[in-house]
This record gives sequence, C-alpha cells and structure tokens, in this order.
Amino acid sequence: MSKNIGIGTDVGGSHISCAAVDLSTGIIMRDTLSSRKVDTNEAAHKVIEGWAEALSESMSKLPADRIKGIGFAMPGPFNYLEGVCYIKGQSKFEQMYGMNVAEALRAKMNLQESFLLRFMNDACSFSVGEAWSGGAAKAGKSLSVTLGTGFGSGFVSDRLPVVNGPDVPPNGAVYPLPFKGEMVEEYISTRWFLRSYKKLTGKDAAGVKELAGMAPSDERVMALFSEFGENLGLFLSVWINKFGAEVLVLGGNISNAYHLFGPSLNKTLLDQNCRCEVTLSLLKEDAALTGSAYLLDDDFWDSVKHILPLM
Repeated sequence: MSKNIGIGTDVGGSHISCAAVDLSTGIIMRDTLSSRKVDTNEAAHKVIEGWAEALSESMSKLPADRIKGIGFAMPGPFNYLEGVCYIKGQSKFEQMYGMNVAEALRAKMNLQESFLLRFMNDACSFSVGEAWSGGAAKAGKSLSVTLGTGFGSGFVSDRLPVVNGPDVPPNGAVYPLPFKGEMVEEYISTRWFLRSYKKLTGKDAAGVKELAGMAPSDERVMALFSEFGENLGLFLSVWINKFGAEVLVLGGNISNAYHLFGPSLNKTLLDQNCRCEVTLSLLKEDAALTGSAYLLDDDFWDSVKHILPLM
C-alpha cells in the first residue's frame, strides 16, 4: 500500500494542531485531529514533548505504513530547509533558539531517517492550503491574508508560494511595509481596532468580536469597520494589481466581521481599478494543516524547497 497520507501541523505560539491529510485529495481525515496547548516559553524539551504527544496521537489512528511524513506550518524566523529555529525576542520559543527541531522531534518520537519532516512558513502554508483545496483552488494566482493580531500574507502562483521578484514584497510579507507613515500592521490588526476605539470613546474593548457586536447599534464603531475596509483595500490593491492575483482570500479572526468591513473593502478595490474576486477562507484553521501536509507531495516539494531559504 502506498504512503499516501501526510500529517499536517499548525504550530502557534500557544498551541499545536495536527491531522492526517489524504495527499491525493487534500481532504483532512477528521478523526485524526489532535491539538495541545503548549507554553512555548517553557524549556525547549517540554515544548518538543507537547508537540510529540499531539503528533503521536494523530499518527496512532493510522496504519504506520501509509504515513509519508509530517509537514509543519511554522512561524519565523526559521531555517525551513534544515528545521532550525531562530525565533528570538517575540515572547515565544525563546528557549528553542538555535535548536534543530527536526532532529529533536525525530529523537523524541523515535522516527527513522526515511520518515520525512518538512517545514514551511505558516502564512505560506495557509495560502498554499487555500490554493490547493480552498477558496483559491480555481485561481492561477492568488493572495491570501490573515487578519488578526498580525497581518499575514501569502502570494501563490500555480500552488507555489512566490516570495521574491518585482511583483511581490520581500519574503512575500506585507506586514512590515509602510502605509500612512507607519508599518501597515499598525492599521491592519486587532490593535488598530482597540487603539482607535479607545481614542474614540475613552473606553477599552476586549477584542474585535466585541466591537463587531456593538457596530449595528453604534455608528461610531460601524465607521471604524468601514475605515478598516478602506485601509485594507487601499493597501492591498497595489499588490493585487502588481501580482495579478485573481482571488483575494481573507482569513484570521477579523475576517469573521467581513459583513461589516467588506462593503468598504470592495468599493475601495473597485475605486483602485482592482477587480479580483474577494472570498473568505473556506478552510479557516484547516488551511495551514492542509498546506503543510502538501509539503509531503514530492512534486510540490521539489518545486518549493529552493524557495524555503527566502521565507
């Protein structure tokens, strides 16, 4: 029987989620879903232990001879080709700086050298997942963004992430680019909403979800969502047009308020002569799992591995 299953893994600052994915269809095998809360400020061996537990739980539900390997959607900075963590100064993974995560997991889980461990940037994994079997599956070129505490992005052409060249920002990352005199993430993030609401009312809000609940009955809050959509459209239209993206996929927690900021986003895109389709993520939190599992597809791996050092 062929090894036609990959384990997709989404690694975050406080959790790990993983599941088996059928490599021929991109479909997640729901009964294999596993997750753990992991304090990534703990000692490195404790983090590896938590990851190994979640991965082992997923893998225990499958015939071992069908599992080709594990793909990881990892935040950076990270040496994705070698599996070495270089995250520092982000209040997460501090104890793992310089660790070869691949070797540590292989030893902890007693995995043979022939068992594949492959890594890719988390935003790229999200965008590849959407291009493989999500909202951008029918598009040749797409831009997927995650809207939340940060502003993640992934440019994809024919399922391959594009991270350099004249039509995309360096590393394919939009978050550090300038916008209205600041880094754009200061305008496209949860903290922009909270800061703007505080300035407007003198009050604190728990998050965007709370503000979204206020918007229908508070014109001032509704105006914030309209302003957010306009800012998002003004900024992204430049890159959508430059890259030639046919589809813009929106993910992340703020995308749940699309009904509030979507009208101003779409109007602004049209005003900027940007006519791509806008869609919400179909896969949501599954996108990174699917995209990371796709690393186990040999044709995809052969095409993407030379790009990994640029992420």
